[in-house]
Amino acid sequence: MSDLYAVADFCLIPMGIGEPSVAKYIAECQRVLEKAGVHYKMHGYGTNIEGPWSAVMQAIHDCHAAVHAKGAPRVATDIRIGTRTDREIAPGQGNEGKVKRVEDILAQEETKA
Repeated sequence: MSDLYAVADFCLIPMGIGEPSVAKYIAECQRVLEKAGVHYKMHGYGTNIEGPWSAVMQAIHDCHAAVHAKGAPRVATDIRIGTRTDREIAPGQGNEGKVKRVEDILAQEETKA
């Protein structure tokens, strides 16, 4: 079986850094994702990421390593991952496709009102 295509959302939390802002650590993670070759989009409380399962997991691993290297002694991550085998997901369209389907439903309801 080939590598599953994974659509994930993860929130990486640097701990023990002694400052209220985590922005410089998250920026470092975004640099890692840029190089990882996965599709990603940062939002206010995490990052959507998608690609082959092994690439997604490797990218999250590499984010942990980079944030530790930046000085965070501890890193915690919450991850939600979805996969499906009932249809093909075009690379980079997993998260956007989900959002678009909801927006389309809302737009149809507006035109009926």
